[in-house]
Amino acid sequence: MCFSASASFGAGAVLTVIGVVSIKKTHRASQLLFASIPFVFGVQQIAEGVLWRTLPNPDYLNTQKIFTYVFLFFAQVLWPLWVPIAILLLEKNATRKIIQKVWVVAGLIVGLYLAYCLMAFHVEAKIVGHHIAYLQDYPDSLRKYVIILYAFATIVPPFFSHIRRMWMLGISILIAYVVTAVFYNHYILSVWCFFSSIISLSVYAIMVEISNKRL
Repeated sequence: MCFSASASFGAGAVLTVIGVVSIKKTHRASQLLFASIPFVFGVQQIAEGVLWRTLPNPDYLNTQKIFTYVFLFFAQVLWPLWVPIAILLLEKNATRKIIQKVWVVAGLIVGLYLAYCLMAFHVEAKIVGHHIAYLQDYPDSLRKYVIILYAFATIVPPFFSHIRRMWMLGISILIAYVVTAVFYNHYILSVWCFFSSIISLSVYAIMVEISNKRL
């Protein structure tokens, strides 16, 4: 999370538990990727907890670099691929599958581009007040296109699913992104993950529906 080490580690612990419970609701391999979303969020939060502990101490410079890249990999590369693929694997309707594949392509494009940027340009994490700011020297020319593709890959897919409760996930992600962009623009990567607990609860609710109806 974005406010302290204890908050990040605490959120990480809660999210991993939600993830384990969600995974236990699966009865098909195709559901595993989706059910694992809270667990992966938990790992991401723990990574940021390590940053909270190490950033004030220059003796841990290598650890800082490693976990900065770990956090940014989750936030920028993994999620735009994971979310649309996980929802595609749940889809049974042929027409909806075609639509979901479009969002997977969008996620693949933005994920590969941000992976390249992560390797090619300077990135750094700093504690600024009660937040962690991630400084990235990525090119500005493609920024708006990257934001649009990222939104398509992470926000839109739930609204095209045949699963009734899936809209909850889309609304959760959309609200989290809008609130973060409006009130915490300079810390958007870190603060956005503050809302991962809400997003993860919606994942659990969806897994309950899938389990009960054997979707």
